[in-house]
Amino acid sequence: MRIFISTLGKLRSRLATWLTLGLLLLLMALIYLASGATYKETLQRGNGQAIGLLLTFPDAYALILSFVLALGGLFVMAYAAAIAGSEWTWGTLKTSVARGESRSRYMLTTYAGIALVAGIGMLVAFAAGVLLAFVGAKLAGIPTDGISDTSIFGNLPEQFLRGWYGLIEVGAIGFTVATLARSQLAGVGAGIGIYFAEMFAGAFLPDIVKYLPFNAANSLIQTDAAVGGAGGGRTLAVIDPTTALVVVGIWIVLGLGLTALFTERAEISG
Repeated sequence: MRIFISTLGKLRSRLATWLTLGLLLLLMALIYLASGATYKETLQRGNGQAIGLLLTFPDAYALILSFVLALGGLFVMAYAAAIAGSEWTWGTLKTSVARGESRSRYMLTTYAGIALVAGIGMLVAFAAGVLLAFVGAKLAGIPTDGISDTSIFGNLPEQFLRGWYGLIEVGAIGFTVATLARSQLAGVGAGIGIYFAEMFAGAFLPDIVKYLPFNAANSLIQTDAAVGGAGGGRTLAVIDPTTALVVVGIWIVLGLGLTALFTERAEISG
């Protein structure tokens, strides 16, 4: 618990934490406000239906969550990679080991802190998304009466937990790669490469790609008009949400297990 509390304090003071959240909120603001401002124009061209769904409550609540997860997956992956890589390049892991800390426990506790921060960030981004969707609806001239309709809130807690579970998985990918490479850039680059490789390969090998990390995370949340999932983008093939829970869990265990094993055996002296 001591290491966990210390990790949270460290993450709170890191520029990467605030920069990641700030960039996510900025991108959401640009998309929602631009959607609201151009809605009437796009509607006249006959392709404004999707934008209308994003800005129409109460259905917008579920779509905001999907949108947060669609954008947030890559951000969390990059953030986790940045933190993991810094443990090696800044020498903080070596310092902790010199104080007698367990190598694997230190790294796994660090990731637990990242997972909690990712969950908090998801809640903040969702709240910001509701506000942005409201403003976007006003710009578009779409009624906002449905914002007080709480009937859709029944399954949102479960959706939040599933989405957070997906973020934990994609974050674990970046964290593990950065640990193996002992590099922040390698973790970020490899994670982005995996994401785009899955998107490309999905057109040719959908029955295989759907079990890979980003697509499995996407499958955790499935809505009629979903704009994506935890990893971002629209999947070409999905697995059922119950199976996705197992597949995502396997990826988390494999990733963090490999992190722990590598950290225990790695040379960190010097």
